[in-house]
Amino acid sequence: MSERLEDIAVQMVTGGRGLLAADESTSTIKKRFDAINLESTETSRRDYREMLFRSDEAMKKYISGVILFEETLFQKAADGTPFVDIIRAAGAIPGIKVDTGAKPMAKYPAETITEGLDGLGERLARYYEAGARFAKWRGVIAISSTLPTRGSVRANAQALARYAALCQEAGIVPIVEPECLMDGKPGDHNIDRCAEVTESTLRIVFEELADARVNLEGMILKPNMVIDGKNARKASVAEVAERTVKVLKATVPPAVPGIAFLSGGQTTEEATAHLSAINATGDLPWFVTFSYGRALQDSALKAWNGKQENVAAGQREFTHRAEMNSLAAKGNWKKDLEKAA
Repeated sequence: MSERLEDIAVQMVTGGRGLLAADESTSTIKKRFDAINLESTETSRRDYREMLFRSDEAMKKYISGVILFEETLFQKAADGTPFVDIIRAAGAIPGIKVDTGAKPMAKYPAETITEGLDGLGERLARYYEAGARFAKWRGVIAISSTLPTRGSVRANAQALARYAALCQEAGIVPIVEPECLMDGKPGDHNIDRCAEVTESTLRIVFEELADARVNLEGMILKPNMVIDGKNARKASVAEVAERTVKVLKATVPPAVPGIAFLSGGQTTEEATAHLSAINATGDLPWFVTFSYGRALQDSALKAWNGKQENVAAGQREFTHRAEMNSLAAKGNWKKDLEKAA
């Protein structure tokens, strides 16, 4: 496998394969496990992720890389095999979430700044040694009639750019994730407001990336789709695709090899349908694929339900969702393909 940043980035987004975001923090995965009445322990977290990573068909055919939480990067399966080795054996690339979360931003009510830059260079060296070849950092942008402020967007964009530069120096491909929330309070913005905020945010992000001398050919963009807030009207699939492509073409340089969308509070099927419609528009200067967490995992988690005897059922669900999103990454998903695994 090539160690060139540009080659790794292309491997992450091509061939109808996409990224499994399995980087839930300990507190987030506890909430997911609470929903199935399962205690979150190191063992239960290991068992759940092993179920996903050992889904051979899904991992070999549809998943190009896995974003891991720090615990998982260094974790081993029940038989002692490092998870990194299981992921690599499937032909996928191990990655790592490196930010330490969005925290309230001083002097900016209702807005956040993502932290984790202190000591990041040293951590990246350790993650590289452990096998990670890409990383992820999420900046969170709130949307309302008055938010975001330019100061908040600029601060998060600068952090994303500093993180990306550090990654590339460490031989790690940065996933740059500026997420304009569709579910932030008040959550009542329409698709026009989302388009306006997403476009202005991406312009600032790429200004900061340029100032930080980030090699655009050795990074991946992980943006939100242009979609209305969860409490607002629901735009059609076609409108979401049209508006998203328009904003991206206006802001994302063609030197960026790939865009891997976040699902951002959409339902499982919505995330797949929108991705397929975006790819079906054709004439895109980048590869466009998925970097989904819940949209790949929800049905698998419920089918598994924390029980060893349900591992095969969980893997079937995961494989089905991965296949549907692989079709979407080629613009070939159709609603009639959505059947229970």
